[in-house]
Amino acid sequence: MSTEVKKTGLQKFNAMLENTRTQDYLNTVLGSKKETFVSNMVALVSSNKLLSECDPSTIMFSCLKATALSLPLDSNLGFCYVIPYNDRKNNTQVATFQIGKSGFVQLALRSGQFETLNVRDVRDGEIIDEDFLSGEYKFKRLAKDREKAKIIGYVAYFKLTNGFHKQLYMTNEELDAHGSKYSQTKRKGYGLWVDNKESMYEKTCIKRL
Repeated sequence: MSTEVKKTGLQKFNAMLENTRTQDYLNTVLGSKKETFVSNMVALVSSNKLLSECDPSTIMFSCLKATALSLPLDSNLGFCYVIPYNDRKNNTQVATFQIGKSGFVQLALRSGQFETLNVRDVRDGEIIDEDFLSGEYKFKRLAKDREKAKIIGYVAYFKLTNGFHKQLYMTNEELDAHGSKYSQTKRKGYGLWVDNKESMYEKTCIKRL
């Protein structure tokens, strides 16, 4: 009779970190940044049980993507997220890297191509016209009691340094449909689409723009 004790996800993750090959790889890739990277990654995994159950290597490589883009791993900052995902094809849990709204803004500003980049909510009564040919909307901010008015959608806008500009308006219904189609965690009733819906609305709108 086997007496082998099945390791928890966190134990598997720690075992991967302690592996000599992992340590050598991180030293080669990160150099002096390794210790900070490992500390941030451990803090991320320790605070998320679902993430700790993911294949440890997918967690590490997702975190490395964030580091390569110089985006902080702290999900509270909204720059990027490492999200658990059920890989049905291989019957395993994997971690996936996603850029947040603040991350898209940060990367755009670094490019030096953007003069303006913004996303914001649109309240009931603030849409005053739609251009039939371009499909772009005209808005007017409510003069009073704006915060009491219902949010009906979100609009993202950018203007490049060469003068080109573009907007994208999406209704709440369109945003919810997008989330239901592409987010596995939303379909299961947990994750950012449930806990921080407004942030995901903003991210989706600016990403699609």
